[in-house]
Amino acid sequence: RPILLQGHTRSLTQIKYNREGDLLFSVSKDHVVNIWYSHNGERLGTYNGHVGAIWTVDVNSPSTLLLTGSADNTAKLWDVQTGKCLHTWEFKTAVKRVAFSEDDTMALAVTEQRMGYPGTVVILSIKNDLEAEQSNEPINIIYPKGSKAMTADWGYLNKYIITGHEDGSIAQYDWKAGDQIKSIHPHTAEITDLQMAEDRTYFITSSKDKSAQVFESNTLNHLKKYMTDAPLNSAAITPIQDFIILGGGQDAMQVTMTTMRQGKFECRFYHKILEEEVGRVKGHFGPINTIAVHPDGKSFSSGGEDGYVRVHHFDEDYFKFKYPELH
Repeated sequence: RPILLQGHTRSLTQIKYNREGDLLFSVSKDHVVNIWYSHNGERLGTYNGHVGAIWTVDVNSPSTLLLTGSADNTAKLWDVQTGKCLHTWEFKTAVKRVAFSEDDTMALAVTEQRMGYPGTVVILSIKNDLEAEQSNEPINIIYPKGSKAMTADWGYLNKYIITGHEDGSIAQYDWKAGDQIKSIHPHTAEITDLQMAEDRTYFITSSKDKSAQVFESNTLNHLKKYMTDAPLNSAAITPIQDFIILGGGQDAMQVTMTTMRQGKFECRFYHKILEEEVGRVKGHFGPINTIAVHPDGKSFSSGGEDGYVRVHHFDEDYFKFKYPELH
């Protein structure tokens, strides 16, 4: 049975495990950041200070610093242990996605294109000393070409930044120069999530076009595609087993017209290599907005429009699962 985390009053926007996987962070439209023990679902505390919906969260490798981005046009840096806000960066528009670089010395913040302001990917310098004064001056600002960026992450060794866009395109940027190196257009609708594999050499995207796709980070070469029958909001790659987990469903506007069964609110498991669906996990009363897999591959969590986070620990059969031999 999943552990149900009830700490939010509005829909979840992102959940994130720390590197060890013992902590789970969740953010939602209710202005609250929660921190939980992932093994038993006990809530450790909250980080209070944002005055708008919180869209995104990330934690550095030693789990000392937490970064959040919000509709209140700020990104905030928190002391994980005490819950104290250490620094606030102010922007012209909402911050839709934040991510620490692999070595934790930088972070990116994707800002919304709105009210005449262009969307940006801002590269921030991060000092990993809790006492240090953080700099307001960004290292660089990337102005994505064409359609606005919805999500972004760092490739491996911080070589590139990969961005996912509203029109379904994916671009690769040299963050030092701010130049676009490559752009491809694999999706036909908005990209809703982009998650790196553990070693960051490849990544998965989910889209409103009902598909998830896997690409190489350095070349943007297309590797795999998973087709579903519902718009997707999130996609994650599992360690240990060769699976990917997808989540989504019709948005809240359409849900009232359909029954729970037709809403398609399950986490769907696909075989990473064979691109075939192998199973589903039900539970949410509404679209699934965000999925995260524990770094050890033994559990995963999903956050929904219904305000709940569900933590699932895999049973023994999962680890014994072998796909029927291919002849």
